[in-house]
Amino acid sequence: MNTARDLAILALDVTPGHPVEQGDLSLALAGAEVLDLVDALALFVDGDRLVPAAQSVTGDPLLDRAASSLVRQEPYESVEDWLWRRGRGLSAAYADAMEREGLTTRPRGRRIPLRTGRTVLVDSPARSRAEARRAAGEPVLAALAAAAGLLDRPTGPTGSTGPTGSTAPLPDDVTDADDVVTTVLAAVGDAVMELEAVRQRRAVEESAYANLWRGQ
Repeated sequence: MNTARDLAILALDVTPGHPVEQGDLSLALAGAEVLDLVDALALFVDGDRLVPAAQSVTGDPLLDRAASSLVRQEPYESVEDWLWRRGRGLSAAYADAMEREGLTTRPRGRRIPLRTGRTVLVDSPARSRAEARRAAGEPVLAALAAAAGLLDRPTGPTGSTGPTGSTAPLPDDVTDADDVVTTVLAAVGDAVMELEAVRQRRAVEESAYANLWRGQ
């Protein structure tokens, strides 16, 4: 399974009145990529460090790009640092890729006004797969979607299988699959909270600046 792509599809499938913060989505997508790369045995997580594997080809262009950008010198990159570095503009990268692949389209027609930047999903096996995982309540996808603001935050455990439902074994000298999921989801949650704190701080500063000018 490709959790990052499924998450990007779900983000485009939200109702127009439910805005999604692109920064939150980008951080969640970067976390999903870590789990996808672990699932593909292209990456291992040792504590909070991302350790690249010799095998780095996944067959997915965006994941291959992610794998090629991994830090390959010790002490390697932390999950947190990866989220901020890889997550920069990542939601737009996935949106562009899905449009190129024909998974989305831009509505046109006399009854549909032009909406700059607005794309809609087309019926496709990829969309059906993502919707099936959402309907099934797949816990890792649900947790990432909740972090991105697409769903309510789940209250149950993240499950006992691998990162994307896989039971592919990990080497004995790294954390097991459950610990990897916990580490990545916790890092995504912390990053989203940090980003929200930055937004709130900027909003307060802008409001104070506006009030200062109005008081002149």
